[in-house]
Amino acid sequence: MSVLPPVRRDRVIAQLPQVSIIQYMLAVKQSFECVTLSGFKIAKVIVVGDLAVGKTCLINRFCKDAFDKNYKATIGVDFEMERFEVLGVPFSLQLWDTAGQERFKCIASTYYRGAQTIIIVFDVNDVASLGHARQWLEDALKENDPTNVQLFLVGTKKDLSSPAQYSQIEQDATKLAEEIKAEYWALSSLTGENVKEFFFRVASLAFEVNVLAEIEKSGSRHIGDVIKINSNSNSLYATSKKKQSNCCQ
Repeated sequence: MSVLPPVRRDRVIAQLPQVSIIQYMLAVKQSFECVTLSGFKIAKVIVVGDLAVGKTCLINRFCKDAFDKNYKATIGVDFEMERFEVLGVPFSLQLWDTAGQERFKCIASTYYRGAQTIIIVFDVNDVASLGHARQWLEDALKENDPTNVQLFLVGTKKDLSSPAQYSQIEQDATKLAEEIKAEYWALSSLTGENVKEFFFRVASLAFEVNVLAEIEKSGSRHIGDVIKINSNSNSLYATSKKKQSNCCQ
């Protein structure tokens, strides 16, 4: 029996993005009876970028709904666990907040391995921090398979940028995101603009990737081979061991 508290109501993701492969395959289905859960309950997310670009503030705004103006540089690595419910399935993100100082790079890099998602953060008011984004990505990919990670390029402190200033750096950021095959997001940890939407996107895509990996590992060609559809069920996923043993083979 799980001792974890229920997932917060504002951490429930009822549907995946419209472009989702899973969403397409399940478009004509009404609900699920059960799902193979092993192997995709947790996704590791590492957050990298220069000192003082707002990595910690970004995580704290989402996880704690707080913004602390008294900034303190991260020493080594900090860690947060954020729980979601995606399509009725418990799913968590491990958020690894890494130090941006050069002297802590060796410490932080030891935690890069095994990441499913890499978030490269820069300050939209600091062109140099965007210029360093590619190097941060290269460092993170040394410990990971580039074909098995999702990439996000995130510009912070948008509230401090005028429309004209932001427009200039947005062009460069969008170009870099296309080159490294990352999604580009601009947000503000101070106001909360786009923060929740961003992390929901991260969780949704991480969930999708893990489900598809589970399908591929099982040798199934269709999601229905892994998830048994029950159109008469009112709940998304049944949790009894009996149902799991009957349909999640």
